[in-house]
Amino acid sequence: MQTAPDIFSFRKYWPHKFGPASFLPMSRDEMDQLGWDSCDIILVTGDAYVDHPSFGMAVIGRTLEAQGFRVGIISQPDWTSVEDFKRLGKPNLFYGVTAGNMDSMVNRYTADRKVRSNDAYTPNGAGGKRPDRSVNVYAQRCREAFKGVPVIIGGIEASLRRIAHYDYWSDKVRRCCLLDSKADMLVYGNAERQVVEIAHRLAGGELIADLQDIRGTAFIRKQLPTNWYEVDSTHIDTPGKLEAHIDPYAESSPACEQQDQSDGPTVVRFQRQVPRVDRQHSYIRLPDYEVVKNDPVMYAHASRILHLETNPGNAHPLVQRHGKRDVWINPPPIPLSTKELDTIFELPYQRQPHPAYGEANIPAYEMIRFSINIMRGCFGGCTFCSITEHEGRIIQSRSEDSIVKEIETIRDTVPGFTGHVSDIGGPTANMYRLACKDKAIEENCRRLSCVYPSICKNLDTNHTPLIHLYRRVRKLKGIKKVFIASGLRYDLAVESPEYIKELVTHHVGGYLKIAPEHTEDGPLTKMMKPGMGSYYRFKKLFERYSKEAGKEQYLIPYFIAAHPGTTDEDMMNLALWLKENGFRADQVQTFLPSPMASASAMYHTGKNPLHRIDEKSETVFVPRGLKMRRLHKAFLRYHDAENWPLLREALKRMGREDLIGNGKKHLVPSWQPKGTGQGAEARKGKPFRTQHTGLPDKPVKNGKKRPTKGRGKKTARKSTRHKH
Repeated sequence: MQTAPDIFSFRKYWPHKFGPASFLPMSRDEMDQLGWDSCDIILVTGDAYVDHPSFGMAVIGRTLEAQGFRVGIISQPDWTSVEDFKRLGKPNLFYGVTAGNMDSMVNRYTADRKVRSNDAYTPNGAGGKRPDRSVNVYAQRCREAFKGVPVIIGGIEASLRRIAHYDYWSDKVRRCCLLDSKADMLVYGNAERQVVEIAHRLAGGELIADLQDIRGTAFIRKQLPTNWYEVDSTHIDTPGKLEAHIDPYAESSPACEQQDQSDGPTVVRFQRQVPRVDRQHSYIRLPDYEVVKNDPVMYAHASRILHLETNPGNAHPLVQRHGKRDVWINPPPIPLSTKELDTIFELPYQRQPHPAYGEANIPAYEMIRFSINIMRGCFGGCTFCSITEHEGRIIQSRSEDSIVKEIETIRDTVPGFTGHVSDIGGPTANMYRLACKDKAIEENCRRLSCVYPSICKNLDTNHTPLIHLYRRVRKLKGIKKVFIASGLRYDLAVESPEYIKELVTHHVGGYLKIAPEHTEDGPLTKMMKPGMGSYYRFKKLFERYSKEAGKEQYLIPYFIAAHPGTTDEDMMNLALWLKENGFRADQVQTFLPSPMASASAMYHTGKNPLHRIDEKSETVFVPRGLKMRRLHKAFLRYHDAENWPLLREALKRMGREDLIGNGKKHLVPSWQPKGTGQGAEARKGKPFRTQHTGLPDKPVKNGKKRPTKGRGKKTARKSTRHKH
């Protein structure tokens, strides 16, 4: 794989003499106290400013500060006017804009498109503190505040909108957010590498329009570079009724090439195979925005190409025309080294919210206050998840010493620490230091997942480094308990029974939440999730080691309703499985199509971009409409009397009246409790209580009684799950 200079190897910018700020300033008064006459870079965020390495703006801000730049923060500005965007004055280099740690639309709306009443990233959880599509609104206001100042957008909202994308909330395909935001550049992924280079080059006198060679960036081009080869994506992966099947990444001889001799870049067309062209000077043209907007097949095709071009070792630049302008997307950035990642996490974070918030409670901060992030990225490739599209498939891990140092810092400096570390994990708890056994293979691989449909033979699944880390952390002075709350990839865990034993014996607080997501093959194949065989293997080991440790512990599975590929029968079978196994999962997740996810392409197009898109492509059944989505959710909550009328109606329609009755084998009873089953209106607008207990209906096999209801509630409040 290509290499990149250490991001901390740049010569520091001259203001480094001021030293680090206790908190990055959010007001002119704070700037005056620091002796600053201006900010070099101003970061605008939709989140409250918490100076903690789990908050993106804090990480970017501290990383830039370590380069010597003076960085200010404008947090949750009033977007109805331009005045709040001027509060720190004119930045010398650029505005950096993000919606925050969450996509603003996911943050504000439920899967049923209802407005949420709260916001975990806002003081006291108040809702309505950020606009819809915050990146677009903030960037436009920055442009209005000081004309001529470069505006760079980033974060997960911008990352997932870097090409034409399906927008669930408006139910249409929208343009790349570069055009709607009127920004100069988009950085995608975690972006430290890109942002540092951009800052130094702008400080060195280069213009933002000239920074077109930085990986992990996207920008608008009115004119494409000459002497580059243009590879038409439809000739790599053939959609529609075209001729022969084409190998997307094979090379051919010049005899297979046909070249358009018109002005501009050389357009390479081929009859059977991709021509032998210079990878460093070739790009792939995706179908135009105007095409994918109106043609679902071409949209699915573009989504497939995008996901096949995400490996930093072999990805091409992508180009997509919007009207008369081209959006150019450079290949993903080179992953950070362990040394670089360690340095980022060891920057002088205060690990607290900015003092301007006083005693206000910020729910997201309280959740991660005593947690440790040990890695980045995920090679699982779950189609409904946005982690891979944002952070990439290559795992970037911190060193053991750096992790231990952070825990000691929390122990010694963070108020309220009682010796309990709430989590040491990341996007996936047990992918720490897992990687391809062969770097050459890794650089050339285009698999969408390293673990689906089975674990790749080239993947190193050795959990020993993680086991060693757990044991070392437990021995630290002042550490009483270390929990693992991040999502666990159980199909990987079963490859290391020793890891499961370590986890179950020392790091489970009574409950362990894992995510099979479904029991039926239809939806599982569209999710790229393993079958239930891996779940049962993990469950067997979990129960065995819990019993050996003398602990009463429970495995709590999570499931998704209404995912593409899920029929009513699939949900009925899942509900029967839940009842048979004694689960009453009151807190359930309905599929939400996030921009750029493969499952979202399925939802929008009814095609499966995991395979070639052509006239013989698989048609995916998509649960659409509020009524069907509510039905699928109701199957997950089969025990809720409010859902019984809907379920009885569906079971009769499906010819499964045998599941209606008052016996143990029936799914729903034939009777209805008084005052239930009439919707929210009958309850005078009061929402039905959905406190998640995760309690089984019956004792576990070892014969011990289930925990009390109160204990279940307490655990649910403390436990977290990364919802993708």
